Amino acid sequence: MRIDKFLKVSRILKRRTVAQEACSGGKVSINGKEVKPSHPVKEGDTVEISYASGALKFRVLAVKEVVKKDEAPSLYEIIS
Repeated sequence: MRIDKFLKVSRILKRRTVAQEACSGGKVSINGKEVKPSHPVKEGDTVEISYASGALKFRVLAVKEVVKKDEAPSLYEIIS
């Protein structure tokens, strides 16, 4: 699955266009490498998103096309 779609499905970012802009702006990295919106994400990857106020780092636990709102947090584990 593409990283921009994963960020939207997991509800880390609310809209896919916001996820695409974050990736294009160099704010998203997977396993320490900056990625574009089309970069594939798989289970076990470590993703970091940089914000103006800090950063969010998490590990991907599962990749699913569709999940319910209350199941979305089960797709990732926050590291720090």
